[in-house]
Amino acid sequence: MNVAEFRAPEAGRVIRTPEGYDAFVPAPLPPRLAYDSELVLLLSQADAALSELAGLGRLLPNPHLLIGPCIRREAVLSSRIEGTRASLSDLLLDEVGAGDPRDLADVRQVRSYVTALEYGIARLPELPLSLRLVREVHERLMRGVRGDRAAPGEFRRSQNWIGPPGGAPTNAPYVPPPPEPMRESLNDWEAFLHERGALPDLIQCALMHEQFEAIHPFLDGNGRVGRLLITLFLIERGRLTQPLLYLSAYLEAHREQYYVLLQRVRTHGDWHNWLRYFLVGVAETARAALKQADELVHMREDFRTRLRDKPKALTLLDALFVNPYITANRAAQVLAATKPTARQALSVLRDNDILEETSGSAWRHIYLAAPILRVLEGRDIR
Repeated sequence: MNVAEFRAPEAGRVIRTPEGYDAFVPAPLPPRLAYDSELVLLLSQADAALSELAGLGRLLPNPHLLIGPCIRREAVLSSRIEGTRASLSDLLLDEVGAGDPRDLADVRQVRSYVTALEYGIARLPELPLSLRLVREVHERLMRGVRGDRAAPGEFRRSQNWIGPPGGAPTNAPYVPPPPEPMRESLNDWEAFLHERGALPDLIQCALMHEQFEAIHPFLDGNGRVGRLLITLFLIERGRLTQPLLYLSAYLEAHREQYYVLLQRVRTHGDWHNWLRYFLVGVAETARAALKQADELVHMREDFRTRLRDKPKALTLLDALFVNPYITANRAAQVLAATKPTARQALSVLRDNDILEETSGSAWRHIYLAAPILRVLEGRDIR
């Protein structure tokens, strides 16, 4: 680390370790913040967009049709920030047993994110957001994937660092606190996490995320856990009723700025620009999610109108909004029917321009509801 770059003692301190390298120990939260007119406006806009999205989650006739795809898109984009190449289509094809074996490792890594987020959401009613829950979520995230030997569910007992592959802490751009001061930083972080009413929720969420990344408490998976915590925090605070906000879409689209601003908090105490970036991301992502949900709801009603006299096709329709790829085997499972019956229902969907055959072999055809996939991928959102 270039010690001269770390100019803000209010953000934390640089220490020299016995091994001869420098590391950064962040100061306890919260920092002293200046709420200028720009930040107040951005906070108001983000709050309004998030509240509208939360209200949509309460009003949707069947929000579960949106939750699954939203979680999967968040998983794909959060993992992509870490270099995973799997797409949403790769993940969905794998779910129907039609994935490419060459993509298996990346798909498995994305699927572990889905598992970890769903686990964390299910645990929130009985276990508050805490270091214990963070460890449990990390264990699910790292189980059976690349990095599963890096102490899943355990805070690190050795030094890590952020830098190019093959580097060392002596030449890394950022070295988080060594294990002993790290534990103290984690205790401070947890105490801040449990504070209520001292800060606006979105401000506290942004600070919580930045500090977690600065502490970097695991040997691997810190970025994914830190982004996953954003969703869990907003659900626990009642700001989201369902995990409909996929902030990783914004973070992935502005990845370089994301890393630069996290580092500037440590080096310059520049919380203002980090908060500005975070609030803009929440507002833009919430608005995009609202448009996406509106498009999917209208599309579903249009398709249901076409299929109003076809009950089996209607049953398959809802399954397509969870995963727009389907096979005859999958259709038979959804309908609890024979394959000939399932194929008849698939034919009805094809005749109504909802499904198209996308690939497969003579013995196994793969069908796709392309209009649904376009919306799930954000290609129809403006």
